[in-house]
Amino acid sequence: MKKWPILILLLSLFACNQTIEQEDTAAATPPEVEWQVLFNGEDLSGWTPKFAGSPLGENYKNTFQVEEGILKVSYDEYDTFNQEFGHLFYEKPFSHYILRVEYRFVGEQVPNGPGWAFKNSGAMLHCQDPKTMTVAQDFPVCIEAQFLGGDGISPRSTGNLCTPGTNVFLADTLTTNHCINSTSPTFATEDWVQMDMIVYGDSLIHHVVEGDTVLTYTKMQIGDNGNAPNEGAPVGSGYISLQAESHPVHFRKVELKELK
Repeated sequence: MKKWPILILLLSLFACNQTIEQEDTAAATPPEVEWQVLFNGEDLSGWTPKFAGSPLGENYKNTFQVEEGILKVSYDEYDTFNQEFGHLFYEKPFSHYILRVEYRFVGEQVPNGPGWAFKNSGAMLHCQDPKTMTVAQDFPVCIEAQFLGGDGISPRSTGNLCTPGTNVFLADTLTTNHCINSTSPTFATEDWVQMDMIVYGDSLIHHVVEGDTVLTYTKMQIGDNGNAPNEGAPVGSGYISLQAESHPVHFRKVELKELK
């Protein structure tokens, strides 16, 4: 009978230790970060357009529209395209995040659109502040994660990279090529395509198309460009924008999860 108090004491100490371990584990586990919905499906709240030849904030010829929950790049009011490249900027910059976009190309390219802009759009990452763009400037200094569609005949990858005013490293080697192809398959129909851009500041970016990593690059930096001072300076944060390059495109999901 005299052993019971000792047994009770040992059980109490064990229970207390288990509680402390559970509390320590909970404290060491960061809370799950929620996805932020950047496009609300109703209007362009939080977004500002900038078109080449127009001042910031002017939605030239109503190119960016929202209809039935879809953010549309529309050329219904254009007779011809005259290099009015457009970008729709989200209201604040980010540095470490996953950007998820679901897109599809529809319809026909507007007359006089450049051949390379056929089924061509993209998410511009680490953009310069749109307030610093000139009226005539056609593209922001940024890292461009391209969205591309096929013509049904020739292969054409999506998730490519273009570098307006910037440079990156591929496999530890600096590349000054303006565009770099990914390893993705061709998407030639009007089906929706999901692309994730996993961004770690100026260190690393992955392009993930339909769950497959199709391109990885590192050490994003300012390149040799008239719009970009401080050549070689790291590019680790900036604004996000969506492109209008002469072909109609729809976006039904634009969301972001910030990373530590």
